[in-house]
Amino acid sequence: MTDEGISIDSTTPSIARVYDYLLGGKDNYAVDREIGDVFKRDLPGSVGIAFANRAALTRAVKEIVTTTDVRQFIDLGSGLPTADNVHQVAQRHAPESRVVYVDNDPQVLVYGRALLEQNDRTRVVAADVRNPEDVYQHPDTRELIDFDRPVAVMFSAILHHVNDDEDPARIVRYWRDRVPSGSCFFVSHFRSGNNSETREAEKVLQQTFGRGRWRSDEEIEHLLDGLEILDPGIVPAPLWRPEAVDSQWADAGGRELTVWEHLITAGLARKP
Repeated sequence: MTDEGISIDSTTPSIARVYDYLLGGKDNYAVDREIGDVFKRDLPGSVGIAFANRAALTRAVKEIVTTTDVRQFIDLGSGLPTADNVHQVAQRHAPESRVVYVDNDPQVLVYGRALLEQNDRTRVVAADVRNPEDVYQHPDTRELIDFDRPVAVMFSAILHHVNDDEDPARIVRYWRDRVPSGSCFFVSHFRSGNNSETREAEKVLQQTFGRGRWRSDEEIEHLLDGLEILDPGIVPAPLWRPEAVDSQWADAGGRELTVWEHLITAGLARKP
C-alpha cells in the first residue's frame, strides 16, 4: 500500500503496528502479531501497559481542553489511529481544537491521512521526533499551529524509544523553548521496576527494534526539567487522575494495580 509514494514494509515489525495489535486493532501484519504474541504469551498481563497508557492519554487531553485555554496539540510519535484519538477527544470538548500528528512510520501516515482528510483542523506530518526542527519547520505544522499561543506537546509512549545517546531531554527542551507560557507537556514512559518482568519486556523490545530504554522515576522527571509538574506528579498511568471518562479505555477504578500497570507512568507539566 502506498500514499504519495509512501511504501509500507510488511516484512519488518513496526512499533506502531505492534502497539495497534496489542490494543486489538486490525492494521498490522503477521510479523507484528508474532512480536505482540511474545508479550501476550510469555509476559501475561503486559498488554495492560498499552491500555493503561491509552487511557491516561485520553484523560490528559480532556483535562487540557476542559481546564485550560490550550486548543492546539502536537502529538509526537502518534502511532496508528485508534479509538479516541487526540483530535477526537479534544474536539469533542472544544470543536475548535487543532492537532498535528507526527510519526515516521509509513503506515501511520497512510492511515492517518485517510482518517483525517475530512477534518481541516488536523494534519499528519512525516518526521522523526528525534529531529524536532523538522517538525517545527514543517509547512503543515506552521499552517496549523500558532506558536504565539499555548500549545500542548504530547509525548505519549515515545521517549522510551529514544536511546540515552540520542538525548531525549534535548527533545523536550527543544519544544519547551519554542512554546509560550501556559503550554502543556504530557509524558508517558516505561518505568524501571527492578524486576524480572521489566527486564524481560525491555529485552524483547531491544532485540526486536534495536532500541528501547526503561527509565527510573527520577530520570523521567528529569525529562521535564524547567517545567512545572502538575499534581499528582509522575505516577503509574492508571493512577494519573483516574475517572470515569467518556472513552472505551478503562482506568484503575480503585483496584490494586498489576505489576505491569506499575511499569507505565504518566504526568502532565506546564510551562510557567
